[in-house]
Amino acid sequence: MRCYVAFLRGINVGGNAILPMKELRTICGELGFHQVSTYIQSGNVLLKSTLTEDQVVKKLETALNDKMGKHISVVVRTADELAMVLTNNPFPQAEPAKVGVMIFALPVQKSFLSAVSSSTGEELRVSEREVYIHYPSGMGSSKLKLPEQAREGTVRNINTIRKIIELCNA
Repeated sequence: MRCYVAFLRGINVGGNAILPMKELRTICGELGFHQVSTYIQSGNVLLKSTLTEDQVVKKLETALNDKMGKHISVVVRTADELAMVLTNNPFPQAEPAKVGVMIFALPVQKSFLSAVSSSTGEELRVSEREVYIHYPSGMGSSKLKLPEQAREGTVRNINTIRKIIELCNA
């Protein structure tokens, strides 16, 4: 059985798509996932399954659509893939809370960076299925404008990713 981390986009942010983590854990258990746990309220689910990444995504997205009445995007990574995200962080000297990683299910489009604009000094680096964003003044004061593909991703900061890896390895 493989340990996966499912990242849900837009859960419990700004008063939209409210889903208590207890309910999310119940949904995952009912789908047949094992050793289900969540980390913080923003839709991070650790689970074990014999299914493929795509199968986990499809099952979760279908169940969430049934529960929430709308599409909730799910992006899945293994603990090893998340460890590579940390290793590949192009901003290792920055405060971890000020480095966001936008995680995508599919590869990032080559045109992603050309459609970015900012007046608040963010730096971005693209990896295969991630975009690293350094927010020098923090995420809350950012005026960063991202391309349409950003709607398919979900952002977690380096501290969150590090903690999730620890939980996976525990």
